[in-house]
Amino acid sequence: MNRRDALRLLAAGAAVPMMPHNLLAAFREARLAVGSSPALGTLNPHQEATVTALAEAILPRTDTPGASDVGASHFIDLMLTEWYDEPDRAHFQKGLEDVDARSQALFAHDFVSCSPLQQSEILTWLGQQMTAETERRTDHPISVTASEAEPVEGFYLMFRRLTLNAYYTSEVGATQELHFEIIPERHEGCAELPAADGGTTHP
Repeated sequence: MNRRDALRLLAAGAAVPMMPHNLLAAFREARLAVGSSPALGTLNPHQEATVTALAEAILPRTDTPGASDVGASHFIDLMLTEWYDEPDRAHFQKGLEDVDARSQALFAHDFVSCSPLQQSEILTWLGQQMTAETERRTDHPISVTASEAEPVEGFYLMFRRLTLNAYYTSEVGATQELHFEIIPERHEGCAELPAADGGTTHP
């Protein structure tokens, strides 16, 4: 199983069916609004470019469109603006700063200017951070008091969740990757059926 197949199963098996109805509704509304709200609400242009590069590194264009083809960065910006509160937005933006700081330390470039191989190395580092954070939270659950100051999930987990939902709630992701069948807008229950003698019959 390749990475894209694994991410597709993650989105189909966890991100969509198990999502609370109110959050799923928010994602659907955000998807509809992406095309009509091109202006950025939370991210600045450099942050938006970083989000685009990160999302495309996770879901690159292959035989099907990639994350940037479905407007993932604008979807993420819209969700940050309309759904998340200020501490979570700040947490996300700090995560982007950390990505650039890591890229500068290793390659003397911002993430968007790194080569695909260098970007892959940064993604590996982010994945390792995410695993370590998950293990830490499992071994040492956050108290109610501490959770008020500490984000519920790490930056990369948050980023991947937004990217997957940006992609798989798009028409391309839903139809070409998940093979969802669009429900017809209407049902004609009294359609005439062909009769055996070539005429028509009525239900």
